[in-house]
Amino acid sequence: MLTNKDLEQVQVKGVQPSEIYQQVDFFTKGFPWMLLNRSAKIDDGIILFSDDEVSQYEQLFEQKKSFLSILKFVPASGAATRMFKSLFEHVSDGVANNESRIFLERLTEFAFYTDLMAVVGKNATDIQILKGLLAEEGLEYGMLPKGLLAFHPYDFGFRTPMEEHLMEAATYATDGKVARLHFTVSPEHRPRFQKLVDQVTPNLEAQFGLKFEINFSEQKPATDTVAVELDNSLFREQDGTLLFRPAGHGALLENLNDLSADLIFIKNIDNVVPDRLKSQTILYKKALGGYLLHILDQIKFSLMELEGNCDELCLERIEKFVSKNVGFMFGLNFLEAEKEQKKGMLRSILNRPTRICGVVKNMGEPGGGPFWCLDEEGNASLQLVESAQVDLSNQHQMEIFTGSTHFNPVDLVCATRDAMGNSFNLLNFRDVSTGFITEKTKDGRKLKAQELPGLWNGAMANWNTIFVEVPLATFNPVKTITDLLRPAHQN
Repeated sequence: MLTNKDLEQVQVKGVQPSEIYQQVDFFTKGFPWMLLNRSAKIDDGIILFSDDEVSQYEQLFEQKKSFLSILKFVPASGAATRMFKSLFEHVSDGVANNESRIFLERLTEFAFYTDLMAVVGKNATDIQILKGLLAEEGLEYGMLPKGLLAFHPYDFGFRTPMEEHLMEAATYATDGKVARLHFTVSPEHRPRFQKLVDQVTPNLEAQFGLKFEINFSEQKPATDTVAVELDNSLFREQDGTLLFRPAGHGALLENLNDLSADLIFIKNIDNVVPDRLKSQTILYKKALGGYLLHILDQIKFSLMELEGNCDELCLERIEKFVSKNVGFMFGLNFLEAEKEQKKGMLRSILNRPTRICGVVKNMGEPGGGPFWCLDEEGNASLQLVESAQVDLSNQHQMEIFTGSTHFNPVDLVCATRDAMGNSFNLLNFRDVSTGFITEKTKDGRKLKAQELPGLWNGAMANWNTIFVEVPLATFNPVKTITDLLRPAHQN
C-alpha cells in the first residue's frame, strides 16, 4: 500500500507506517460504537456538593496548594472562523441574516467596537463594517484564534480570552508564588500570543504579587492522520504525495503528556467571564482541586493496603471505594477471581491517571455528556461520550443518550502522576478505537478524514473518572459572535 516515496514522507513526518495501516483499517471497518449502560445521574456517577462540602474542599485546596505544582492547560489553537459564519454569509450573499442583523444593531456593545471604528470610519456601510472586522486588511478576526479576540469590555478597554485565563490562573493555578499556564496554539499565531503575554504579564505580576510562567506548544505533525478516498484508498495530492490532516483535539494528548504537575486544570479558551462573575468559577475550581486531592490520598492509602496483608474484607472495602469514588464497576470477572487476582485487578484500576470533570445540567447544548459505559468484559466505567460515538439507530442506545441529565462543559482537574510522584505515560491510557470519521473536500474532491479519540473522550477513556455537578454559571462558551452579547460577557 505504501510506496518507497510514501515511506520517506511518513518518516519525515515522524509517523510510523503501522499507524497508517491502522488508520486505514479504521476507515475500512469503522470505529466500534460505545455501549452505553445508563446515563450518569446525581448519586449514580455524579456527585452534588453541599455548600459545606464546597467550602471544605476549597479550604483543603488552599491548605495544600503551597506544596504542589499546579498548571492550567488551555487548548487555544482553533481559529474563530465558525464563530463568524453568519457574518461571512452576509458578506458573501450581500444580504443580512438574523445574526448579522443583531450584530450590526448592537455593534456598540462589543468590546472591539472602538478598534473597528478606527479601521472603517463612522460612515462605513454594513458590508464595510463586516469586512473591517473579518478581513486581513481590517482587524483580521475571521482568521485569528478566539484567544486573541477582544471579548469583554472594561473601563480601561478590553480583555481577550487569553488575558481572562491569566486572571483566573492567578487565583487557583498557583502555589502562591508562581502561576503556571500552558496554551496549545497554531504555529502562525504563536508570535501574537507571545507578544500579548509580554505586554500584559508585567502588570499582572505586580497586581497579584506572583510570577507568571506561560508556555506554548503546537500540535505535533506526527499526530496528523492520513486521508482516504471514499473507497478507502489513500488520498493523494496532485504530486502523488499522501494527504495528512490535523486529527482534532485528541492530538493534544501528546502535548499534555509532555507536561508535569501535581494538578492540571483544563478548560476551553472561550469559556471565560469578566471579573464581576469570576468568583463562582474560582470557588468551584478550588473545590474540585481539593476534592481531587482528597481522593488521591484515599487511592494512595488503598494501594498501600494492597501491598500489605489485605484480606477479603479489605478487598471488599477497596472494591466499594473504586465503584463509588473513581468511576469503575467490575463485572462478574472480579467476583469469580482469586484473591491475588482481585488484588492485581484493583491495583491496575487505582494505578491510573485520575480526573474530576465538572458537569452542568443539560440545557440542550450540542455535545457530549457523562455516561456509564460497558466494556467487552462487562465492566462499567464513567465516560464522557459524544453523539458520534453512539449508535443512535439503536432505539435503546438513543434513549439512554437523549435522556442524559448533564452536559460536558470541559471543566477538568487532572492528576497525571502516580502515588510515588512519577508521571504516567498518558498514551498508555487512551482507547484508540474511539476516534471519529468525517467527510471533507480538498480541491473539490471528496475525502474521508479521521480524528483521534477526543482529548476528554477516548484519549482519557482508561483514566479514573469522577463527575461533579458545577453551577451553570461557570459555563459560558462563545460559539457565535452574538454570544458575546449575553449578560455573562458584558460589563
